[in-house]
Amino acid sequence: MRPIQIVEAVLFASDAPLRSDEIARADESLDEDVVEEALQDLKQLYLESERAFDLVEVAGGYQILTRPEFAGYLERFDTVPRPSRLSGPALETLAIIAYRQPLGRLEVEHIRGVGASGVIRTLQDRGLVEVVGRSDGLGRPLLYGTTSRFLEHFGFRSLEDLPRPEELPVILRDRTLPILPEDEEGEETEDKGIEGDGTGDKETEDKGIEGEDREGEEIEDQKQESQGPGDPEG
Repeated sequence: MRPIQIVEAVLFASDAPLRSDEIARADESLDEDVVEEALQDLKQLYLESERAFDLVEVAGGYQILTRPEFAGYLERFDTVPRPSRLSGPALETLAIIAYRQPLGRLEVEHIRGVGASGVIRTLQDRGLVEVVGRSDGLGRPLLYGTTSRFLEHFGFRSLEDLPRPEELPVILRDRTLPILPEDEEGEETEDKGIEGDGTGDKETEDKGIEGEDREGEEIEDQKQESQGPGDPEG
């Protein structure tokens, strides 16, 4: 077998990107230099023959992927895997972690202004975020960072390929579909719950203080009326 055939077979069978050194384990005749040469030959071959797929460098490795212009045809088949669906809060949280990693949950919540535990758990379940360590602060809270799956999912070769911070939420939204109803409902409930609790407590507190002030004023008025305008205070 020629090296280019072995490399193509390995990539074709893999459902995740592979590095050159990983591909080289397929046969004793391969090393990283031979694999790299075969990869470049494959990429050129696919380009010249106008194949429906391409060899893409993503997440620190290589993967054979269908070209974007054929997505519309593939969406008609249930057997074709579809991208994970993320909500607005999940994308916002993911953007914060991507640019400020490693960081803890409290830092994410401080930036977003709402709770983030449920959203972070969703991102972990999707394999986009993982625990990367612990902070040296009080209680040594967990620190989160993005995964290789994050790079693979959004087509980044490395974190250096991330766009400017203000563009990331837009790019992530454009590359994903809306979240499933049950996930979105859970995340929105968490956000609204925290916001609602804060507003409710403040209104209750304000009404309570206002009520006490009015009650005090009424008592004072009654006291003055009972004394009369010219009566000295006893």
